[in-house]
Amino acid sequence: MKATILRLPETESTNSHAIRLLAQTRPAEGSVIITDYQTRGKGLDTNSWESEKGMNLTFSLILYPEFTADRQFIFNKSVSLGICDFLHEELPEQKVTIKWPNDIYIGDKKACGILIQNSLIGNRFDYVVVGIGLNVNQTLFVSDAPNPISMKMATGKDYNLDILLEKLLDSVFKRYAQIKPETSSKIENEYQKALYRVMEWHDYLVKNAKITARITGTNEYGQLMLETETGEVLVCDFKEVKFVL
Repeated sequence: MKATILRLPETESTNSHAIRLLAQTRPAEGSVIITDYQTRGKGLDTNSWESEKGMNLTFSLILYPEFTADRQFIFNKSVSLGICDFLHEELPEQKVTIKWPNDIYIGDKKACGILIQNSLIGNRFDYVVVGIGLNVNQTLFVSDAPNPISMKMATGKDYNLDILLEKLLDSVFKRYAQIKPETSSKIENEYQKALYRVMEWHDYLVKNAKITARITGTNEYGQLMLETETGEVLVCDFKEVKFVL
């Protein structure tokens, strides 16, 4: 898949811009809305995304999946793995994992956030907009985000954003192409192995109660599965569980 790039000097949110564009026209699949600066960058739920102007990759990707909407979470898995593949290539000395449900971690710090928004017609996707914010060259974060890290902070190197964008899109497109019956099990297996803290004992807040548990994986609906010290298995939606970092 070849990306069509639309560059904006500034916008409130590349996801919002992409959705407005989709209301008016039908951009080619693989179209990318990228900006040097988001004035109101979005994260999951009500979260915002801090990004210094011209220092990071903040963009949205437009796709038209042909699989049914009941497989929504495998899309999240494929995008997450695509970003991990890219970071493993660029940062071979670093531990890169997927913090459920939508963050990519370098060590114990957040390097990338993903925001996926979609429109459905019946049980089929009309479109999917994938928002990706990757910390690249920024080294000072002034928001109250608890644990940000950038590629430069991890390695001390400066990076060319245009070169990184091309590599990152290639990695995401390769994983997207695996969402078909004969290769989807590869996504599933590798996603489970790539989860942050998988099979490690840590503290979590589950419905505001602090417990010690370990992540055993996610189920087909994208819910997080925790095993407690007594062997009880908890199945958690996003708002029901918080990582204690």
